[in-house]
Amino acid sequence: MQDISPQQAQEIIGDLTAIAARASAATLAVPFSAIEQRTKNDLSPVTAADEAAEAIILDGLALLCPGVPVVAEESVAGGRIPASLDGSFFCVDPLDGTKEFLAGRDEFTVNIALITKGEAIAGVIAAPAQGLLWRGVTGFSAERLRLKLSGGVAEACEPAAIHTRPAPARLTVATSRTHLDDVTEAFIARLPVGKRYMCGSSVKFCQLAEGRADIYPRFSPTSDWDIAAGVAILTAAGGAAQAPAGGPLRFGNRAGKFHVPGFIAVGDPAGLPALRGV
Repeated sequence: MQDISPQQAQEIIGDLTAIAARASAATLAVPFSAIEQRTKNDLSPVTAADEAAEAIILDGLALLCPGVPVVAEESVAGGRIPASLDGSFFCVDPLDGTKEFLAGRDEFTVNIALITKGEAIAGVIAAPAQGLLWRGVTGFSAERLRLKLSGGVAEACEPAAIHTRPAPARLTVATSRTHLDDVTEAFIARLPVGKRYMCGSSVKFCQLAEGRADIYPRFSPTSDWDIAAGVAILTAAGGAAQAPAGGPLRFGNRAGKFHVPGFIAVGDPAGLPALRGV
């Protein structure tokens, strides 16, 4: 499989948007109160909504880009991993923030990313319960769209360009609601913080991308599918995400079970070198 370029990704971003919209409708097909959950081997929860959304995404990607491998959370959990990731591949989280979903919060998302040479070059993130969708291709642009859901059908419309903002003197810091650790807390304590808030799922990357927050640090491991789409959107909007010690984030590490060790995501990349030394 040949590598897919950002130009080619830009040509299919509308199709990826439609696939994410269809999967979004599936996540809301059953009332939260009626959702049953199971526990996977890694002790994380999974629901029928996760599986229904993943099935829709896998079918859609197979039609759109036949032969392009897909690394999807529930498939990997079931031992279904592509034989080769030598070329480009898609990275999918059909329902990021399952704990938020089960709690009835609106912060869960549907994530689709396109990875080329280990880099997230395109991403779509839908927040079904918020009626919003974000998308971006590195080297092109990032957008926020309205996600209209009616009668089990979803449509993304009204695209508006989004951009990160220059870092202010006092930063707005986004943190995970459920994965905050002592190392991250110590890092934040050294920042010039003006405002801080907790939020679930990859929607935090989208808030950085549209200039509502300035930094999102995480120093504990996370999975490729949790952040790849967000990294692509943030980069397309003018921001950046790097490993805590510096250097780019790379996706598709099969030996590492598709984990990255942590990251610092910022709206204003000019401040990254200084922040790593905080």
